[in-house]
Amino acid sequence: MVSRMITFAALFQRPMTLGVRGLVLDPAERVLLVRHTYVPGFYLPGGGVESGETMLQALARELQEEGNVHLLGAPALHGVYLNRRASPRDHVALYVVRHFRCDQLPAPNSEIAEAGFYPLDALPPDITPATRARLLEYLDGEPISPYW
Repeated sequence: MVSRMITFAALFQRPMTLGVRGLVLDPAERVLLVRHTYVPGFYLPGGGVESGETMLQALARELQEEGNVHLLGAPALHGVYLNRRASPRDHVALYVVRHFRCDQLPAPNSEIAEAGFYPLDALPPDITPATRARLLEYLDGEPISPYW
């Protein structure tokens, strides 16, 4: 009984968060980036994993919500990172997505100010440092950092 109470209390004292991001590359090697309405800069699309949801379910949901991207095949897990900028208990799983359908990018809404596929040699100037680092890791073979 005491053991279960300690375990239960630990859930509230030390919660861990988990997020997913998608490095979505189209056949022309352009990357999908989104700009949110509530933070500056361009990001890889993604978000939090909800209770009872797998990482792949969260990725599929977030890609549909933020980029109108529908998975057509299994994405490849590239890495799991500690996002120490957000919290010492926040982790992000990055998936590479090459098999998908996107008939039309979403119009701006209350969450996404802009979404687009960008050539790798013409990325927006305000791409976030973490996004740039993940692109260098995957596309240029830079060592994979344990930190987001």
